[in-house]
Amino acid sequence: MTATFRVERPAIATYSSQWGVEPLAPLKNPHYPTLTATVPKEFVHRAAVAEVMLTDWEQLDEGRFRVAAQWPRSHSFFTPIDGRHHDPLMAGETIRQVGALLAHAEFGVPFDHHFLLWDFALTVHPEQLEVRQAPASLEIEVICTEVKRRGGRLAGLSYETVVRREGQLAASGRISYACTSAAVYRRVRPARVFDDQRHLLALTAPAAPQTMGRTSPADVVLSPIGERNRWQLRVDTRHPVLFDHPVDHVPGMVLLEAARQGAAAVLERPTFLPLGITATFDRYAELDAPCFVEAHLLDRESPGGQKTVRVTGHQEGSQVFSSLVTAAATTG
Repeated sequence: MTATFRVERPAIATYSSQWGVEPLAPLKNPHYPTLTATVPKEFVHRAAVAEVMLTDWEQLDEGRFRVAAQWPRSHSFFTPIDGRHHDPLMAGETIRQVGALLAHAEFGVPFDHHFLLWDFALTVHPEQLEVRQAPASLEIEVICTEVKRRGGRLAGLSYETVVRREGQLAASGRISYACTSAAVYRRVRPARVFDDQRHLLALTAPAAPQTMGRTSPADVVLSPIGERNRWQLRVDTRHPVLFDHPVDHVPGMVLLEAARQGAAAVLERPTFLPLGITATFDRYAELDAPCFVEAHLLDRESPGGQKTVRVTGHQEGSQVFSSLVTAAATTG
């Protein structure tokens, strides 16, 4: 199936007659360029059209799809690294959107279902992440490696992606998630989550942006607590990108950003470009309890002198997520 979105508008003659103006003679054999639009924002769990990265998709055969996407040259949150490279986490968000799109558009998952991210892996190739004179047009090959169903409905999906830009490998990724109905979700989540009077944590002060690879304090997701390489997760539910729409838990992309910022602080390289990020998510990160994030540089040999930082998050005595962030070796 290929997604084609067409907007039907009244003919020019209809507008003209409303104003008493003679209609123009129709053009003979008009030609239009290929028109591009984003996929419906509901398919990728975004409220703002500006945050939709995907533009089209088609099924190739059973479990294989081709998805088109575009990255803007600039973005309010996924700002270019060093002003030269697209943010790798924008690639991560693009791959995340692929899973939501397939769930709804191809596997028939209703919009009221809830998703839980289990595993995430991303590898990027910096030479294909360079910001050029036009937005980056991307072609994504998708292979569904595991499709779980329950009662005829999709219950979980694992998929692998290869992202190409002008035919060259730009990134690859792997994601697995579970999805459940609204009724089941209400049974497995704490009752307080659905309480309108639920008291959320007060917004904490951000760490210094220049140590976290950020220019704006509003984009910092870690707060200092007076301990080296340990912070409290800073949860700003008013952030227009990280919290694009109301949710009852901390989104996985916020935890990935926390991992990236924690790695930047440990490496003391605020403008480093992550070559790879992997993460496992053990439980929901709640909005009404502090989550503490720790980062440690792993003392192990890596190809080409690469550095790896392990970042973990704990809440109420339990691990929420664990991530490995890989950075290129320093030069000079």
